[in-house]
Amino acid sequence: MDARNEMELPEDEILRHYPQALSLLTGFEHAPRLGKGAPRAVPERSPGIPSGARFRPTTPGLVGRPAARPEGVRLLERIENAGGDELLTPAAATMARVLRRALAIALAVADEVAARSGAAELRRVNLENRLAPDRHREFAELLAVEALAALSVLANATTFLLAEHAGAKTVEEVSADEVLTDNPLTALQGALWELDQNLARAARDDDSLIATVLAWAEALSSAAAARGETAPRIGAFTGAGWRVGADDFPIAGFAPATKASGGPVAMSFKKPEEVIGNAIAKHQAMRLARMMVAYDFDRMTNPFVELGGFTFTFLGDGRPGTGKTTLIQMMAGLLNDYCQMAGYPFRYRNLSVDNIDSYQGKSGQNARAFINAVIDPKVIGFGTIDDIDQIAGRRGDRQSSSGQQEITAVLMEAFAGASTVVRGNATFGMFSNHAEAIDDALRQRASARFLIDGPKTRADYIDILALLLGQRHGIPVGDHQLMAAQAMRKAVADSYDGHSRPQEAGLDKVFTEISATYGALDDLAELGSYLHAIAEAEPRFTGRAVKNITDAVKARAMDFDMPDEWFAAPEPFLHQPYARKLEMIETLRKPITTAMVVQEINRYADSEWRYSDSADEAAIEDAVRGMERMQEAKRRFGEGE
Repeated sequence: MDARNEMELPEDEILRHYPQALSLLTGFEHAPRLGKGAPRAVPERSPGIPSGARFRPTTPGLVGRPAARPEGVRLLERIENAGGDELLTPAAATMARVLRRALAIALAVADEVAARSGAAELRRVNLENRLAPDRHREFAELLAVEALAALSVLANATTFLLAEHAGAKTVEEVSADEVLTDNPLTALQGALWELDQNLARAARDDDSLIATVLAWAEALSSAAAARGETAPRIGAFTGAGWRVGADDFPIAGFAPATKASGGPVAMSFKKPEEVIGNAIAKHQAMRLARMMVAYDFDRMTNPFVELGGFTFTFLGDGRPGTGKTTLIQMMAGLLNDYCQMAGYPFRYRNLSVDNIDSYQGKSGQNARAFINAVIDPKVIGFGTIDDIDQIAGRRGDRQSSSGQQEITAVLMEAFAGASTVVRGNATFGMFSNHAEAIDDALRQRASARFLIDGPKTRADYIDILALLLGQRHGIPVGDHQLMAAQAMRKAVADSYDGHSRPQEAGLDKVFTEISATYGALDDLAELGSYLHAIAEAEPRFTGRAVKNITDAVKARAMDFDMPDEWFAAPEPFLHQPYARKLEMIETLRKPITTAMVVQEINRYADSEWRYSDSADEAAIEDAVRGMERMQEAKRRFGEGE
């Protein structure tokens, strides 16, 4: 939801619900209807030792909590005992405060929803025994909306407030089945009863305590959202948005919220001069980093999205050891430096093979959490998927696991789905040594292609040798000017000129035939004829390929040098109003030429031919190896006779 349409949730309303929230945490009775209770292990105790919590504060005003009956839910006591210490651990204290805050926010939002939907008035009429029989169903449906709103906000607020305390530990088999919709209070009691059951199963120390609560909140959020898809009158909740100012917590229906803070990025950054070769890939990554920080946080859009040329997804492919990881480190380093200078939050995330899970649906959830963290409109986000051919499975490939297929589906929908919104604050980079092994439809969702081929020339190899040896040696450089070949302007111009003709033999044949028919490709009709000829020769060259080519051409029009002083301090450019930034960029825009279009057609089509040829060659090599093994087996079998 757009931040301009959000309503501030008054802090006084939240604080007013603190006593009720604390009462829910202290103790209540609940008879489960849908969830299954955990077997309660009774710890061995010496005679005469009480079974209560180990520690009770003696501060005036905090003594004398109302005790629930033994069979009731005493969540605070459960949290205190989970740490395994005689005193309350910092994690347990944090958990108690987070849950109290989340419950108070949930109750406040439920009140807001009741006021919007008319349930508050119906509740008053019902208490006076004046509710007409024909409105009983309406009243029940509105109470269910309040309940689902309370559950969703409780889950998302808990996740949001605990985000900075999350560790690497995960907990499996955490349930959230007790989703009751009688009214908000009953719904919250059911959810807290199930949290108590989950903590009884899995919380043994501080790490498992936090991991269990986060897993429960994630499951509860998904369960509430699933129920909300078919709930009548749900627009009273999903049609509005709120923000808790003290926590900067946004509430937009059932959508999970993520922290705006990017946090420190644990990575060894590289400078552009430390990337040898890969001129176009390095150049485009540097341009993209500057484009991203032009994002306007008030309007939640980027001038480069409006003018064209912003790269939302790109694919970097090349052989092992050609510099893909170095390119990631360089781009992340540039974004980190620009964001620190401008005071913007920066978030980097990587989707790896660790996110593939054996539990059905979990891999898709991991991929969706990765996407949501990067596209958060309150941060500058950079997401990478290294070795994507191992993470996302090809559809129809029997060797791909169900988890890989789930990730493929999520990425395809996120990168170019019906609900995809490109704001200009985030970009995703897919990297692979075997791009031909990526699902065709997913690969074509990369709007830009970066061929990462590493050092190529004699000068490149001298430069990379000198760079990696460092300064602690006495070997003379010899007849060579270090790093002169890495001058970006000349290297990029040479690389683009190299695509004036195709580099793959199959595409070059098509280009030669079209050139013989039309001569130089000088107008849209001739360029379109070239695209049609490519499509006839390569069936995978579709309309999406043409879109990606035109996006690349628009990016070339935006391929200009923005003054360095714009990025030395935030005032000259980054902190300017949106309209002023748009005007400043517009004056630098380059005209689009037919030479640009031809070069981008050749760059993109070359990559498709390269992937197709690589896939065919790999299949042929596998078949040849199989035949050779069979012949050798027959020979040995004959010798044995």
